[in-house]
Amino acid sequence: MEGNNDNNNTREKEIKEEKEMGSSSNSMMHRSSSRPQLDLTGAAIQGNFEERNPTILLPNQSDDISHLALDIGGSLIKLVYFSRHEDNPADDKRKRSIKKRLGISNGNRRSYPILGGRLHFVKFETRKLNECLDFISTKQLHVGGIDSPSYSSRLLTDENAIIKATGGGAHKFADVFKERLGVSIDKEDEMDCLVAGANFLLKAIRHEAFTHMEGQKEFVQIDHNDMFPYLLVNIGSGVSMMKVDGDGQFERVSGTNVGGGTYWGLGRLLTNCKSFDELLELSQRGDNKNVDMLVGDIYGGLDYSKIGLSASTIASSFGRTISESKELSDYRPEDISLSLLRMISYNIGQISYLNALRYGLKRIFFGGFFIRGHAYTMDTISFAVQFWSKGQAQAMFLRHEGFLCALGAFMSYEKHGLDDLMAHQLVERFPMGAPCVDGKIHGPPLVDLNEKISWMEKFMQKGTEITAPVPMAPPPGTTGVGGFERPFSMGGTLRSDSSASLNIGVLHLVPTLDVFPLLADPKMYEPNTIDLADRSELEYWFTVLSEHLPDLVDKAVASEGGTDDAKRRGAAFARAFSAHLRRLMEEPAAYGKLGLANLLEMREECLREFQFVDAYFSIKQRENEASLAVLSDLLMELDSMKEDARLLALIEGVLAANIFDWGSRACVDLYHKGTIIEIYRMSRKKMHRPWQVDDFDAFSKRMLGSGNEKPQPHKRALLFVDNSGADIVLGMLPLARELLRRGTEVVLVANSLPALNDVTAMELPEIVAEAAKHCDILRKAAEAGGLLVDAMVNIQDGSVENTASVPLMVVENGCGSPCIDFRQVSSELAAAAKDADLIILEGMGRALHTNYNAHFKCDALKLAMVKNQRLAEKLVKGNIYDCVCRYEPSR
Repeated sequence: MEGNNDNNNTREKEIKEEKEMGSSSNSMMHRSSSRPQLDLTGAAIQGNFEERNPTILLPNQSDDISHLALDIGGSLIKLVYFSRHEDNPADDKRKRSIKKRLGISNGNRRSYPILGGRLHFVKFETRKLNECLDFISTKQLHVGGIDSPSYSSRLLTDENAIIKATGGGAHKFADVFKERLGVSIDKEDEMDCLVAGANFLLKAIRHEAFTHMEGQKEFVQIDHNDMFPYLLVNIGSGVSMMKVDGDGQFERVSGTNVGGGTYWGLGRLLTNCKSFDELLELSQRGDNKNVDMLVGDIYGGLDYSKIGLSASTIASSFGRTISESKELSDYRPEDISLSLLRMISYNIGQISYLNALRYGLKRIFFGGFFIRGHAYTMDTISFAVQFWSKGQAQAMFLRHEGFLCALGAFMSYEKHGLDDLMAHQLVERFPMGAPCVDGKIHGPPLVDLNEKISWMEKFMQKGTEITAPVPMAPPPGTTGVGGFERPFSMGGTLRSDSSASLNIGVLHLVPTLDVFPLLADPKMYEPNTIDLADRSELEYWFTVLSEHLPDLVDKAVASEGGTDDAKRRGAAFARAFSAHLRRLMEEPAAYGKLGLANLLEMREECLREFQFVDAYFSIKQRENEASLAVLSDLLMELDSMKEDARLLALIEGVLAANIFDWGSRACVDLYHKGTIIEIYRMSRKKMHRPWQVDDFDAFSKRMLGSGNEKPQPHKRALLFVDNSGADIVLGMLPLARELLRRGTEVVLVANSLPALNDVTAMELPEIVAEAAKHCDILRKAAEAGGLLVDAMVNIQDGSVENTASVPLMVVENGCGSPCIDFRQVSSELAAAAKDADLIILEGMGRALHTNYNAHFKCDALKLAMVKNQRLAEKLVKGNIYDCVCRYEPSR
């Protein structure tokens, strides 16, 4: 874990839940003495207890807890390993205050090593075992990784290290691991691991399962309450079929010896291909009618319509060769490979469906490295299942198909607690580099920044493709088997690192993420308004992000002082982000179901990967200072108005201030025409109703009532703030002040991490403190909310005692993107939402790009100025700079 280098210089606090931890450990399943034991006695948090992911010291730990598991197969070695998150700076005072105010306890903090981190997936060819061992040794994965206590503090040696492994190689190579790494292999049953891995993925990963028909990938959301039973078909060298009835409950009901080994073995004999992937690549260019006997060949070119077989249906795989006087060398290897692939895939699909029918199973999931994300293989299996079931069943595939056993072995380490994680606690991020390309190890580019930059520079100099090639059109006249025609898609040509066609990302484990409790229907919730499955939309946003990239790089480099190091990192960031954009253009589902929120998150994650902490930091500071300088005059102006006029002016102010968005090209152009205050005033002057979406009257009636009827004020309002500068200072803070004046508790919700010029929860308390110098309402509310503890200066009566004022609080939203996905918010935001009856979403990212169509259990107000012409036309049927004020009463 980070920060363990000098234990003597570290202030430790006792863990408040130590008693609870001890009791939970007593209820653990019994483990044999040969397995690593987790000793929690004397455990204490290192450093500040209020840190987001504090390090837990285990002073009496005698065995290391490995964070590596392997599936060592005949062809490939699959690794799953865990690395802890880097320490994030924590806003301790704010966190302590908000936890006390909202009653958030630390009782759910994990009392075992996984407190948040990354789960990585890596592959090696088994014949390159030494390279795999070098990789493990470089990262010290066999002793918990280079971030583990045993590595950083040298409290432990690797003599006690035990790693989990499954597959035949776990027995075959046990002595090699002992000799090279000094570790013992703890062998896990392959079928147990397979099922455990599949169950975990189906429960925990939102976009794990998908269908694949005619080249189209469509993700399927699995209802956890209706997941079992299902048929799991694992296609490795042979094929095993398991009926899965629950966690740890399964039965192998069937199988076949005709599987991936058959395809590779026969293919090697018939085509002289030197690798499985070379054989697959050959199939892309094949035409199976040159070797297969068709129905038309038997019936003189006619269909056998009586039983529903067309002339182009395969009657016998490889049957044409019987009637031809040709030698093997006379047949094209491409045709042989395709015929062989289809013969095996179709039969696996048929046998799988018949077993599902036999047991009355509704779902069939296919996994194993035979599939390898290969589009044509998946299409072939899908057509077989569809044909034999007459459309009543569908084949489904898993994105992590090749890592099921390795993941199951990883989960067999007790106390990991992974089985408790759900979809909202796992975030897939985008890998910036690969540890293995073309069979060569590139050291630790996923960890070391210099290695990562060098890798990107070499990568681009060589012109190596990291994108999935565009699928080729199928040659005419090719045919199907068993009564159905050839699938539409031939799939993509394999890349040089073809085993990476399953280019899954890194899974970030964040146990502190929750589902937003005010969603009207979490199962039906879809955050993204923009559908990037629409090719034209994807191409449009690809262009927008590409055009904005040079300006973003300039800002990022300037934020680091324009040093040579910053310029180098900026260039590496641009290469990495451009490469990901190209990959997603060619395979939009490469990282799961893609929405605009995911695309924007990828950009921010790329910046963070190359250590650009906040590309707009200096710009945000300047804009905050300029806005705070005129805040006092604005508040005086608002206070001079009558109640109804003031409410309208406040909403106008939010909309006008929302013009400041460095993510919009149109708005960036505005900045060259005037100062922030000049642009704000210009925007205010243009606030003429009716707006393009105008529900202000309905909102005003809820706030002010009509006639003599005065409505009850809202109990608590969550204000989701957007940009720094005028947006937060001149827009949202005055609106928050008005709600406070009416007796409503206000919670300002801001980003956990920087994104463009969005304000963060770390920055907000200081902004509120400065604003409170100009306003008694804000000062008292901030004091009541704990925001002014040691945060303000020059306030004559700056008492921090409890006051009768309603509180103003700040919480983080749990994300670092201009958008927000309410399926994954911080635990403190989820706690704040429990007593809220009004939410206000402000800004294009949170109210238009995402959540425009979202429904909530409480009153919701969505405010934004449209700063994108395409979005204006498609979403609100208007133009750029139109305003949206959408009010939706409580459901």
